[in-house]
Amino acid sequence: MNRLSTLPSAREQARRTLLLIGAPAAASLIVDVHGALFDGDLSTAALAALLRDEERDFAQDVPAAYRICPALLPDLAAARGLFTLSTWPVIGRIAAPATDELAAVVRIAEFIAMRETAGRAAAALLRRLAERVPGGPEAYAVQNPAALADAARTALAGVAVTPPPEETIRRWEELPERQQLFGVRGLPHQRGRR
Repeated sequence: MNRLSTLPSAREQARRTLLLIGAPAAASLIVDVHGALFDGDLSTAALAALLRDEERDFAQDVPAAYRICPALLPDLAAARGLFTLSTWPVIGRIAAPATDELAAVVRIAEFIAMRETAGRAAAALLRRLAERVPGGPEAYAVQNPAALADAARTALAGVAVTPPPEETIRRWEELPERQQLFGVRGLPHQRGRR
């Protein structure tokens, strides 16, 4: 028997969640946010498979409006385990762990604050996220998502943000599209050579 699913694909579920998070994110955060706020069955295994498929399909020149891509490190190599969207500018795709997580907490908490009701899953997500924010557990003690967003925003303001050097952006612009999307591969280590 054929069953038609009305759920969006794993790719679309990941895209929607990354748009909400708005910064490079680990698979576990993407899955947690999606599970708490959206319908679907997104898993870390599905995300890993999706990333492999995106890179494989690119090799076959399959056009796409967007791709799920790895975040980039400052040297433009792929940041293992961090996901972004191909439509983000390179500055938004380069991982900055000190700020990415706080910026994500602001966006997620504000999104939940705008909803009329937050279910148990959303409240549990906010409790877990509050643990990652200086002053977050105290701010969220009254279960106020806006207070958590404010605490994360305050913590974010205290972090020195260093944008990538212009030479990194210029280098990225000169890369072939495949490397812009999936990162520059390092050279394999040669045994016996020093």
